[in-house]
Amino acid sequence: QLHLVESGGGLVQPGGSLRLSCAASGTTLDDYTIGWFRQAPGKAREGVSCIDRTEQILYYADSVKGRFTISRDNAKNMAYLEMNDLQPEDTAVYYCAADLLSRPIAHLMCDAQLIEYTYWGQGVQVTVSG
Repeated sequence: QLHLVESGGGLVQPGGSLRLSCAASGTTLDDYTIGWFRQAPGKAREGVSCIDRTEQILYYADSVKGRFTISRDNAKNMAYLEMNDLQPEDTAVYYCAADLLSRPIAHLMCDAQLIEYTYWGQGVQVTVSG
């Protein structure tokens, strides 16, 4: 019932910035935990950053901590991932996902190998090169 669409990807040089957006439709995002995941060719999908419905529980992968910021605007039914100081190793397809997690836990809610989110966007390419 929930439909997610990502936008804002593209090609940037190392050190550059991008802001990814996730637009939801079909129902409100108010009660959903939101996650940003990424997958590079030949690599497993990894959780980048996740945020619970109250914005009180947050997770950032060690590789992006201090560079990326997750946010949400429930009134606009949107979520965002601001990515700063991008590096070539950040190159991947980025996905927005959402799920009605019963009890979000910071160090588990973004574990791509453990948590299977119900709703996913189509993915957007982020390429860092130069």
